[in-house]
This record gives sequence, structure tokens and C-alpha cells, in this order.
Amino acid sequence: MANHFSALKRARQTERRTTRNRANTSRLRTQLRELRATIEKGDKAAAQQAYRQTVSALDKAIQKGTLHENTASRYKSRLGARVSAMK
Repeated sequence: MANHFSALKRARQTERRTTRNRANTSRLRTQLRELRATIEKGDKAAAQQAYRQTVSALDKAIQKGTLHENTASRYKSRLGARVSAMK
């Protein structure tokens, strides 16, 4: 365990940030999972709606530092192509 005041403070900050980062990551992964499930079902209208929500979640993840901008762009591109390819 930390002994110095600054180290104790660092431990508290790390704990708070870890919780926040885990929540942001979980929110993003849930949204991605929902979109992929909607695509599998084959409902294009629902998939387009879910895609918009997923893009919003990806943009928020970029702002919060959870995801790199290029990674989010790759997700958007690939998922958008899958939604567009639906019949």
C-alpha cells in the first residue's frame, strides 16, 4: 500500500478513473453488440437507427479518450458498409 500522501492521492484518482473508463468502454461495447445483433436479424430500418446511435457512442468514446480516432473511423466504415449492404 502507498505510504506518501501523494501516492495515496494517486491511488484514489486511479481508482476513480478506472471506474469511469470501464463504464465508457462497457457502454461502447454494448452499443456495438446491439448493432451487430440488429444487422444479424436483417431489419434494415432498425439497423440504420442503431447505426446512428452507435456512431454517436463512438464519437463520445473519442472525446473521452476511450478510443483512438482512427479506430473509431474504422468501426464506422465497416459497420456502415454492413448496414448499406443489407437488403
